[in-house]
Amino acid sequence: MTKAERAAFIITSLQEIYPTIPIPLDHKDPYTLLVAVLLSAQCTDVRVNQITPLLFAKADNPYDMVKLSVEEIREIIKPCGLSPMKSKGIYGLSQILIEKHNGLVPQSFEALEELPAVGHKTASVVMSQAFGVPAFPVDTHIHRLMYRWNLTNGKNVVQTEKDAKAIFPRELWNDLHLQIIWYGREYSPARGWNLEKDIITKTIGRASVLKEYYKKNAQ
Repeated sequence: MTKAERAAFIITSLQEIYPTIPIPLDHKDPYTLLVAVLLSAQCTDVRVNQITPLLFAKADNPYDMVKLSVEEIREIIKPCGLSPMKSKGIYGLSQILIEKHNGLVPQSFEALEELPAVGHKTASVVMSQAFGVPAFPVDTHIHRLMYRWNLTNGKNVVQTEKDAKAIFPRELWNDLHLQIIWYGREYSPARGWNLEKDIITKTIGRASVLKEYYKKNAQ
């Protein structure tokens, strides 16, 4: 298959598997999504969804969040890991939203990436899921599958995002990045991978990846 044929096969397959696409992180507005995405760094979405109700019960907007201390925020979000950095980030970005953006989450990549603890991936998720702006945030699942599917060289997430945007139609980015994440979790995980269930990789996977899989599982 050519790269374009592989991309078309991926799109068709994912649309069949995920005709409706659940949003991984529970939230009610751009602010709660922003905080949830920040908390998801090196933490599972399941854990984040367990912790955010506790945090948002006390503060689900920047005005209430800054009434808490950094230490109070840290105590609540500890189970998500990296709590010292994340608590400072949540408090700091809440202050800036109040001071510079009238308490609202800005609708631009540049303004989002100026907020404490908000990188390009977090900004991309918010722009995509909160505001519907085409973006292709790359997490570990997308990075892994883009390599397995021979659509990127796998060197870094920056290159993977660039390659994904080049091969997939812009109007599908917001759906596709979520569909690939769900597919990676359910059918093509890093651990416990069963290629027989992973029909996309089995059909179009990079030859070296398939060879390594069969070699490892033949032992």
